[in-house]
Amino acid sequence: MRVNVTINGESRQADDVWEGESLLYVLRERLGLPGSKNACEQGECGSCTVYLDEVPVCSCLVAAGQVEGREVRTVEGLADGDKLDRVQQSFVDAGAVQCGFCTPGLVVAAHDLLNRVENPADEEIREALAGNLCRCTGYEKILDAVRLAATRGETA
Repeated sequence: MRVNVTINGESRQADDVWEGESLLYVLRERLGLPGSKNACEQGECGSCTVYLDEVPVCSCLVAAGQVEGREVRTVEGLADGDKLDRVQQSFVDAGAVQCGFCTPGLVVAAHDLLNRVENPADEEIREALAGNLCRCTGYEKILDAVRLAATRGETA
């Protein structure tokens, strides 16, 4: 089947998509958007989190056919050209990146939180990021990055 979808504001098509193929596979392997990571393929780690119609989802759990005619925003789509979104820049500035495998999902989850809550409390940050696993940082730098992003104003 052919899937027509708007990704990061651009109309895209993926051909020869099989019925069981995930959105994650289409993004990474068919459309060349490697930002979302393929880790658990069970929705447990959050590394593949993207926006689907502005709602964060684990793209490994979304069948590609479900995105027909819808809008997807990946971690690549948060930046404005070469200018990183405040959440992305805050992860860099706070040193919240080690191996970087979990970072795209954490950035999207934090971005969503800051769109909903201007200055979240630590408990709100922890709850928002609870579905994203990191094996490297111990989460303190990640929390610092979200706090820093909150001080930097609105997300895009």
